[in-house]
Amino acid sequence: MAIANIQIKRAYRPASGKDGWRILVDRLWPRGIDKKEAALNDWCKQAAPSSELRKWFNHQEDKWPEFKKKYKQELKSNPEALEPLIAAIRQHPLVTLVYAARDDAHNNAVVLKELLLSTLKK
Repeated sequence: MAIANIQIKRAYRPASGKDGWRILVDRLWPRGIDKKEAALNDWCKQAAPSSELRKWFNHQEDKWPEFKKKYKQELKSNPEALEPLIAAIRQHPLVTLVYAARDDAHNNAVVLKELLLSTLKK
C-alpha cells in the first residue's frame, strides 16, 4: 500500500478542492465557524486530546514535548479512536486533518499525522 497522503489545515482557512476528505480532529467545534463554511466530511472527536490534556497544554510551546508524549499515550491506550481516521485514509487518496489552534506547528493534528503515518507504514 502506498504511503497515505495526509495534510493538516487550520479550520479558519478556507476549504479548498485540494483538501480532499476533510476531518475535524478537535473535541470542540471551532468558534465562529458554521458547518457549511467548515465543509467537513467527518468529525473525529474521539481522536482529539482529552479535555484534561488540552487544558493542561493550553498551547504553551514549552509544554510541547510533554504534550506529544502524553497525547500519544492517550491514543495508544485507546487504539479504536484512530480507526475512523485510518478507514478514511484507506478510502480516500487525500485526507486533511482540520484543527482550530492558532499554532500551525504545535497542535494535536501535527501529532495525529505523525502517528497515523507511522501506523500505516507498519
